[in-house]
Amino acid sequence: MIPLPEPNALTRPYRGLSVQDVDVPLSDESAILDYLVGRDSYRRTEWLLLRNGDEHALVEIRKESYEPLMSPIIEARVLAGPDRTVWIDEPRTDVGNATAMAAAAALFGRTDADAIAVKGRYEHINVIWRPTPVRIVVTEVVPPEPAKLLEMARQAVAFDDELPPIELVLDAVDIRVIAADNPAPQYLLPCRGSGVDLPAPVEFLDTRPAESADWLLIGCERSMQFHRNFYGTDPQQVDLCPHRRSAQIDEGTLVLTKCCLLERGVEQHGNEAVVPWGSTLDEVRLALRLLTKLGPVAEAPRQGSALAR
Repeated sequence: MIPLPEPNALTRPYRGLSVQDVDVPLSDESAILDYLVGRDSYRRTEWLLLRNGDEHALVEIRKESYEPLMSPIIEARVLAGPDRTVWIDEPRTDVGNATAMAAAAALFGRTDADAIAVKGRYEHINVIWRPTPVRIVVTEVVPPEPAKLLEMARQAVAFDDELPPIELVLDAVDIRVIAADNPAPQYLLPCRGSGVDLPAPVEFLDTRPAESADWLLIGCERSMQFHRNFYGTDPQQVDLCPHRRSAQIDEGTLVLTKCCLLERGVEQHGNEAVVPWGSTLDEVRLALRLLTKLGPVAEAPRQGSALAR
């Protein structure tokens, strides 16, 4: 028997779904199976979204062969009937992206549905099965705002169509809060990019002030190393390292964070993935794939002309 899909399943690419108008009563599972078994189906079709009036049903199929263009259906299972299948018109949704599909389902608000069919961007249609987004906490320093690592993660999620639905949650290391909790006559921040107003004068380590002062360094270990190199002393410091802060997050939580001691690549420590401070979008994407157990992006196999297949 065809097993039920895992949560978050959808056809990838969405040509694996075929939408068909039928006269069969969709609440009658036997009638659906009688109608389908023995009929020809395209070799790439995995799911059928059957439509009868305003009702829909989702069916998974197995075919006699996956080599010819068309092949008879030899087995089918009704995954969700009209009472568990909903249809959403959401023209802004990229239906090839699981996170976008889950977001559309959440907006619709039908928690009792198993199969959510979305007609989205370019009139394309796909179905997501029991969307259950993976929660990932993004630990990042602010300002600047919006938080850069969070924005890069959103870009990667929108681009990578192999990722499961992901809910990104910001855990902000806020320089303003740190300064308020640690009053000082003067502050030293790692770089001008932070662009923050504090309740006392501020200098920036990347400008290399001519002389050291009685300041409080709000920075990480790398900043301490630079200060030691420039001035030969260790200042008073409050550590803002997102990587170290992430150790305070509940065990079992998936965490994406950054560390300036990592100069290139991605490190994974259990449920935490660490990227460099100046990370690339590819590094952030890989970190998300490692957290969701996908692993690195596989190289596409070289094939002949698509028209020949």
